[in-house]
Amino acid sequence: MNALWLRILPYIAAVAIVLIGLLLAYSHGQSVTDAEWQAKWSARDVLDADAKALNESTERAKEQARQQTINKVIQDGQKVIDQAYADAAASRDYRSLRDAADATAGRVAASQAGGHSCTAAASQAATRAVMVFADVLKRADQRAGDLAADADQSRGRGVTCERAYDGLGN
Repeated sequence: MNALWLRILPYIAAVAIVLIGLLLAYSHGQSVTDAEWQAKWSARDVLDADAKALNESTERAKEQARQQTINKVIQDGQKVIDQAYADAAASRDYRSLRDAADATAGRVAASQAGGHSCTAAASQAATRAVMVFADVLKRADQRAGDLAADADQSRGRGVTCERAYDGLGN
């Protein structure tokens, strides 16, 4: 029986060497394939990171451009609103209509004061009517100025808002 083992042993050793060689070749092939795929994945990850960085910088540039547009629109709108405030202040200081109404009421009162005594009651009524009319005219002028100032400021704010909205669309 020992003789049989001695004859078979070289064949068993040869088969074992072949099996070990096949196992080593398979293992080497698998590691080479894994290394190739790892290299491809790493290259893909680098490309993805570059694309992400490029996209972020592009979007930041767009955002900054939009913000600059909005800042410019706000500055221009503030100029319009400030001009409306200045115009309203100037119109409050410009009182020619109010002064004319006061002057007319004063003239009517002076002309009626020198009249006959029998018409004194009528002239007092006329003087009061003219003074009331002058007061109403002054108040109407003041209110119209206030409304014009509010309308100018509202328009300035509305135009600013429209321009800011249009600036975001770019």
